[in-house]
Amino acid sequence: MGKQARNQSRALRQARAAAQARARRRNRLLAAGGGLVIVGLVVAIVVTLVNAGGRSDVADPGKPVVAPAGATANGALMIGQASAPVRLEVFLDYMCPFCGRFERTNGADVERLVADGTVRLELYPLSFLDRTSAGTRYSTRAANAVATVADRAPDRLLAFHTALFANQPEEGSRGPSDDEIGDLARRAGVPEDVVVTFTEGTFEPWIVKFTEAAFASGISATPTVRINGSVFAGDLYTAGALTKAVAAATGR
Repeated sequence: MGKQARNQSRALRQARAAAQARARRRNRLLAAGGGLVIVGLVVAIVVTLVNAGGRSDVADPGKPVVAPAGATANGALMIGQASAPVRLEVFLDYMCPFCGRFERTNGADVERLVADGTVRLELYPLSFLDRTSAGTRYSTRAANAVATVADRAPDRLLAFHTALFANQPEEGSRGPSDDEIGDLARRAGVPEDVVVTFTEGTFEPWIVKFTEAAFASGISATPTVRINGSVFAGDLYTAGALTKAVAAATGR
């Protein structure tokens, strides 16, 4: 196993362990009862997540969880026609090198399948690799920017998603600055009045919530890809394998 794989595996194990610990603590506190306990627990969960990610410049832990327009109840950003016969779910982190490799291998095919109405793409932007960006929280900042585009300029979402991976930083680096993320968005056609809101961090609590939910649901690696609800067990990094699986799912 290479260094990048070991780093990702370690981060996943740490995130799962943190989620399990939070679940045990939540159960104990809920057993004690009381609305005040529940309110305190929400704050404790956010603080624990922040500490686990090594964040020193965190948002107000009382900041509300706001979902982007069009997001699914499970925390996905949808691209394509709701009536498409194939639902393609991708769990990813914008710092994850394996996610970048998956995108380079399959991105053009997925874009074509979305455009021709075959695939409804559901992206789950996670932030568990914040700890590998030298304290800059790149995963969270990139995911928040993506969620902002989904909310306010959804027609540019796929182009921006593609641009982030085309300019993906090395794992362990500081990653692009907010200004650089904004420049990528502009070049992907995202309007200026949307780009300037990235730094507000509106959707960061939503990203945190569904990063935790993904691990709690059993996601153990990124990218994880599901076709119509079933995990794709084929080769994520060989061109054509995913496309064939999608074709099979349509019965063609």
